[in-house]
Amino acid sequence: MTTILGIETSCDETAAAVVVDGLDIRSNVISTQVELHARFGGVVPEVASRAHLESINAVITRALDEAGASLGDLDAVAACHGPGLAGALLVGVSAGKALALVLDVPYVGVHHLEAHLHAAWLEDPSVEMPMAVLLVSGGHTMIVSMEGTGRYRILGQTVDDAAGEAYDKVARALGLGYPGGPVIDRIAKDGDPNSVVFPRPMLNEGLDFSFSGLKTAVMLEIRRNPDRPAQDIAASFQEAVVETLVYKLEKAADQIGARTLVLGGGVAANSRLRARVAEVAEKSGRRALLPRHDLCTDNGAMIAAAAHFRLLSDGPTPLDDGAMPGLVLPTIG
Repeated sequence: MTTILGIETSCDETAAAVVVDGLDIRSNVISTQVELHARFGGVVPEVASRAHLESINAVITRALDEAGASLGDLDAVAACHGPGLAGALLVGVSAGKALALVLDVPYVGVHHLEAHLHAAWLEDPSVEMPMAVLLVSGGHTMIVSMEGTGRYRILGQTVDDAAGEAYDKVARALGLGYPGGPVIDRIAKDGDPNSVVFPRPMLNEGLDFSFSGLKTAVMLEIRRNPDRPAQDIAASFQEAVVETLVYKLEKAADQIGARTLVLGGGVAANSRLRARVAEVAEKSGRRALLPRHDLCTDNGAMIAAAAHFRLLSDGPTPLDDGAMPGLVLPTIG
């Protein structure tokens, strides 16, 4: 039995979790900074770093307490070492390495996106490979073929804005505040998704995405028709995003022969996206694997899970390895 403490501080959540054997979640504590950044309309790196420093010890302590574990029970300590905000990453990496050094246990640096891929296994370790995974968040939008532990192929990715970033910018234009994803998802339920026909960018141009043009189209619509209800604009915008994401996810699954469609990342909590992926999977005879909401957002459980398999395959990460803000997902082929 291998007990790992996972630490996540790549952006604006301070998180820690205890996971046993890469699959058994004993605790998963997440401290969000949403209220701190809301008045700025987005994440401020320096504010995020200071908040992580203030919260990290308490979050780790709570994760251990909820797991009924002590520091002496840990067999390894893992931290997200990239990609992400440099100062924010440093807080988690420093805490992880310090604990590993004091406890004389292995330290494992974990790739943020690889951790999101492993969130699916936390839901169901028996899932059939390959999986077509849509990783969608404020900083990333990509489709990945997951063929096993450490075996990934990026099939498509955004060429400009990430989907979550587009949500935030549209919400700001509508005066809905920050973060944009949850509020647009909420008010879109009362809107007409057919009230405005927004473009579906690059729909028939491979598996890459582009959301900057869609964002611009929304801005122009707001200026031209200032009296159009925000609910209708939100619903129409969301339908354009979701239709594009799901169409390309299904297309990718056809290409690689995947029997499972998987969501990962913060936008994977979006109710319309989850519903459409489930519908498309059912119609095509596939399975939809939709991680529960606390595994969609940045969290320590996914870090600990990915660390378990990385520790088995690669061994410990050297303690002189630091934070890597621009870290790229390791792929095959």
